[in-house]
Amino acid sequence: MEQEPKRTRSDTVTVKAIINNAIKRLENEGKLLTPDAYMDAFCKESTKAGVRVEDCMLVENLKNTLNREFQKELEKYSIRTISELARFLISKLNRTNPTHCSTLLESQTVFTKRVLQVVEILHNKEAEQLARKSIDLLSREASATEIDQYRQLWVNFITTYDDSFLQKLKTLGDIDSKDLKNSVLNLKLLSSVNKDMNSLELSLISSLLVSSLVPSIASSVNDKIANLSQRIQDNPRILESKDIESEIKSAISLRIALDKQSVNEMLESLDGVLDKPSIRLIEMIESSDSSTVEIQKIKNELELYNLQDNSNFNTAHKKLYTIALALEENTQNLSKDLRNHSLEVKVLNKKIETLENELLNAKEESREDFLTKLYNKRALDEFINIKEAEYGRHGHDFSIIMFDLDHFKVINDTYGHDAGDAVLTAFAKMLKNLTRSVDIVGRFGGEEFIAILSKTDAKGAANFAEKVREHVQKAHFMYKGERIAVTVSCGVSERARHTSLQALLKSADEYLYTAKRNGRNQVAYKK
Repeated sequence: MEQEPKRTRSDTVTVKAIINNAIKRLENEGKLLTPDAYMDAFCKESTKAGVRVEDCMLVENLKNTLNREFQKELEKYSIRTISELARFLISKLNRTNPTHCSTLLESQTVFTKRVLQVVEILHNKEAEQLARKSIDLLSREASATEIDQYRQLWVNFITTYDDSFLQKLKTLGDIDSKDLKNSVLNLKLLSSVNKDMNSLELSLISSLLVSSLVPSIASSVNDKIANLSQRIQDNPRILESKDIESEIKSAISLRIALDKQSVNEMLESLDGVLDKPSIRLIEMIESSDSSTVEIQKIKNELELYNLQDNSNFNTAHKKLYTIALALEENTQNLSKDLRNHSLEVKVLNKKIETLENELLNAKEESREDFLTKLYNKRALDEFINIKEAEYGRHGHDFSIIMFDLDHFKVINDTYGHDAGDAVLTAFAKMLKNLTRSVDIVGRFGGEEFIAILSKTDAKGAANFAEKVREHVQKAHFMYKGERIAVTVSCGVSERARHTSLQALLKSADEYLYTAKRNGRNQVAYKK
């Protein structure tokens, strides 16, 4: 029996280094540590280190025993391992004729594409992306290295796939990891739970809303407010209706008006009660030397009023007589009372200011532009942030188009602001009609509008902007029987081409001004 050659310490160090480098190569290439992958990496690293390993030369030695035609074909397919060589030889033995082989290969390719198309629509993001890239690979003449790379990616996916997350739903129903549709249907009870929770939330919200409609200063509730409050209490579900929004806004305005009216009445009453003492106090201050005498005069006059038995004045008389006595006893008490009245007025003014702020906040919460009925800037900012979140989480690309009506100030100066408003309204309707249901359009301010196009690149967005530009140029904008010539400039930018949302918006704005500088009535974007 032949004795195994002895290895020196340097040989052992070299082999260990080759093993470590082979493992690092697999990690850098993103491949799993399978026997075939490791053998391939080990042989590459041993060749690189100048070490001859018999196992790595086995395939090469066997290839040399075949005829030249087979050797050329093996070079073409980059056969490197024993298993690959065995599969190649088996396939050669199974072939009946070249035509049959070609037909079989084509059928297998079509079949593989169909399988990948099925995988692409399954509910797994990683598998969907890998399937889409694999279909693209089979649709072109890919190299053997590319095919082997994607084979390794599928091996990695199936090896690391983990569906244990489904077990977290066990408390909500039966979970079948082999049939996700059946598992989802078993979770139907959740809808009734959510419905009950929504009903409870609406009930709480309706209770708070009804409380907020009660005037904070006025002593009574208007019939209109009372009727709306009763309807909300009886059926909180009406808060889900869009029609109730205008009624609630009207009720809030009415509540504020009632409080303001009550404040005015209180101020008028206070002014009437204090009118007489105020005049006398001013006179008293102007002649401070005779202040005691003046106070005594007020008291005497009030006593005369009492003798006259004027019943309409009895209540006011008692209040004024009390003030006169207090003035007589201590003038400092009068100053204190006046300061208290001043504080009360300040409190009332503060309440009025709070109510006005509430009304202002209610107006600011509206998401609709009052003139064009499109989304306003507030709503557009919200939608853009939502699209940015979808892009960051799922990679869903989108594009922004900024529109600006050319020479709009000239239209206002020539035809009047009513004509300008008519042009803005007509353009808004045109923009709304040309967009898809998944797209978002709104008025950014003045004569500027914005369109947010979902899953659309810069070229697609530019085509849409050009269509809008042509419609505007050909349209008949009419006002009082007179046609107004209108054109629009457009700036287009795609999210995937920018590092941040701010950079995207800045780019679209810059392209808009590029279109303006270059003569208006055109679309500008990065091609």
